[in-house]
Amino acid sequence: MPQCNLVFVFADQMRAEAAGYAGNAAVHTPNLDRLAAEGLNFRHCISGTPVCTPWRACFLTGQYPLRHGLFLNDLRLPTDRPTFGTVLKAAGYRTGYIGKWHLDGSARSAFTPPGPRRQGFDYWAAANCDHGYMHSHYYRDTPERLYWNGYDAEAQTTLAMDFASQCGADPFALFLSWGPPHNPYGEVPRRFLDLYPPERIPVRPNCPDPNRDDLRGYYAHVTALDEQIGRLLRRLGDNGQLERTIFIFTSDHGDMLGSHGRQRKQQPWEESIHVPFLIRSPMQFARGRSVDTLLNVWDMMPTLLNLLDVAVPAAVQGLDLSAAVRSEAAAGPDATLAASIAPFAEYRGLPWRAVRTRRHTYVRDLNGPWLLYDNERDPYQLQNLTGRSDAAAIQASLDARLNELLARFDDDFQPAHEYVRRWGYNVNENGAIPIS
Repeated sequence: MPQCNLVFVFADQMRAEAAGYAGNAAVHTPNLDRLAAEGLNFRHCISGTPVCTPWRACFLTGQYPLRHGLFLNDLRLPTDRPTFGTVLKAAGYRTGYIGKWHLDGSARSAFTPPGPRRQGFDYWAAANCDHGYMHSHYYRDTPERLYWNGYDAEAQTTLAMDFASQCGADPFALFLSWGPPHNPYGEVPRRFLDLYPPERIPVRPNCPDPNRDDLRGYYAHVTALDEQIGRLLRRLGDNGQLERTIFIFTSDHGDMLGSHGRQRKQQPWEESIHVPFLIRSPMQFARGRSVDTLLNVWDMMPTLLNLLDVAVPAAVQGLDLSAAVRSEAAAGPDATLAASIAPFAEYRGLPWRAVRTRRHTYVRDLNGPWLLYDNERDPYQLQNLTGRSDAAAIQASLDARLNELLARFDDDFQPAHEYVRRWGYNVNENGAIPIS
């Protein structure tokens, strides 16, 4: 019988720096700050595929996009491989999924019926994709379309609290997927917007033309989500479940929000690929600390399964980094991979591959070396060191390491159209799967 619950909460499009515990004093996040103080803060959590559907597929399978095939949004995850949900269900957990799914194909408002397409989750209150946060829809176990009452992240959290209460002493694994702080930034209760007068919002030095209204709404969403973290932690505590629960908070990718003159995701800068990862697990460790171990999306499944004492499927490509949770002295990888395999929609630049170490980011696109940053000396990535003689040795070393990582994941780094052809996808003029 499983001994520990899992509550995995993830936001959509929240970058790592957008929280008080991360050093951003402009954002009000007391509950995330508490979670960081009581748990572990993985300071180098990387979104290896910084866009929604691909990240979610990597997360649920522990596989790289060229293994599971979902390197574009609005594709359906195959049912022919083990997933986080199916493995936990088989191990005796009551499994639940609430919120945004975005793994069931191009019909964003369609019903995902009970069965294999729910990937092992029995309790279900989800929609494929809907970012209308004040009036978004979801489904339970029939095709009747339901609507969340008010701000959807709050309503989803209430249902998550009810699910946990219903489980009682039974072991459960709950995945709570929020849509915010993904745009639209203004669809958030007014009381959170009022906390952030636009003229008082500080702007990152790498943001040449800031949109303060966007920043205001983004931070308002983050604070609204922080409030929901507090509600959920309190309910688990009141239920007597918190001390035997592994509690996670993370995000699928970040948001450029004007940094480097860019918007949204799919891009190799820190604002896009660097995400939060907080873990509270009293049964695994007794106090909070910062962790420098590099953690990527495909590493999350094997790491958490090991912490839950559940066997990791052979098909998983990610690394088991549970030792870094249990011990300050644990070693981890010296580098991790990030990729944009087939850019689409909001980002139409060249495909790229990147290696991220604790200190550096090095990026190649189809034309060759593109970006090299020393993130320790240059945290806002204002100085591109590519091609400079004083950085030649580190560039050569990172280039070789990137080649090793590409080989490990069987990535031959071809143009986007080649992968679209190999997988037999039909895309529109924006390189995207047409949605319905």
